[in-house]
Amino acid sequence: MRIVDVDVHVNEDVGELARYCEMPWKRALLASKAATARYLDVPGLSPPTADDYCDPLFPSPAYREVKTPQQMRKDLDELGIHDGVLFPDHLLKLAIFPQPEYAMALAKAYNRMLINDWLGKEDGLHGALCIAPQDPKGSAEEIVELGKTKNIVCVYLPVAGLQRLYGQREYDPIYEVAQKLDIPLVLHGVSAVHPVFPFQLEQYPNLFSRHGLAHPLGMIANLTHMIATGVPVRFPKLKVCFAEGAISWVPWIMMRLDKEYIERRREVPFLEERPSHYIRKFRFATQPIEEPERPSHYVKLLEIIDNPDCILFASDWPHHDFDHPSKLMGYPIPEEWKRKIMGENAVRFFNLDKW
Repeated sequence: MRIVDVDVHVNEDVGELARYCEMPWKRALLASKAATARYLDVPGLSPPTADDYCDPLFPSPAYREVKTPQQMRKDLDELGIHDGVLFPDHLLKLAIFPQPEYAMALAKAYNRMLINDWLGKEDGLHGALCIAPQDPKGSAEEIVELGKTKNIVCVYLPVAGLQRLYGQREYDPIYEVAQKLDIPLVLHGVSAVHPVFPFQLEQYPNLFSRHGLAHPLGMIANLTHMIATGVPVRFPKLKVCFAEGAISWVPWIMMRLDKEYIERRREVPFLEERPSHYIRKFRFATQPIEEPERPSHYVKLLEIIDNPDCILFASDWPHHDFDHPSKLMGYPIPEEWKRKIMGENAVRFFNLDKW
């Protein structure tokens, strides 16, 4: 079985990133190089949020990071993973930066570092092009310039701390070029407390609750906004995937929006089908794989979603809460579905065989 992991993470070395960064922002990165690095927290690269350093410190699994393609290939081999789609670490918080020029400079530097230092160095490593939502026009130009680069298989859209949700028409230039180039978009979340919807989670007393809500709420908010503003209608061939939000929220939002559609379809006259029709055309990555009381309940989730082609395996390696492929393989999922979820769906969605 060919296992494709649609979410593994490159740890961006600040010095290496600075090599590809434009002035004057290069100076800022070089200044950040002297900062003490913590998990997804380097000043000027991955900004701290309101939930950092406010919880009791307990012993936890060691912080892992992958800094070379050789190490990534070795790690994935040990996990039995054939292909991995690479996403950044620190730039998971890219949407929080208030300065569009700096955010765009970071995205461009990361993309060139990824292409020159990572892709093509080891077999089976594919890249997600990073964009800055603060600058949709510049992001669209970046996709046009680099979207056809060998082993670039998708575009990463950051979700955490996003100022304006992805249904806004200001993002249409990104969607237009992504649809034209047939390159998928992957909305990727991360835990954050920030004063924008839906990340105002400061009332929750611990990471247990904030982390439990941040990822799926970020996915739900953006998917609903995209449906409510007709993104899948305006761009019918656009490929969209939601990563690091798992899948248990998907049946709920399908049924909830279908209910609203029946009662209020005149508010969304551009939707020619129920929202669930469009949602089943999206893709959803498995990580973090939920822990059902009975394994059969996970299968029930897949049955309700009613499209095994839209589920993609993701591990989130090397983060502390990564999922080993054996976890999903151990669930009583029909063998045909299992082969699709573990690899075949991703091969088709990301056009991996062309490389």
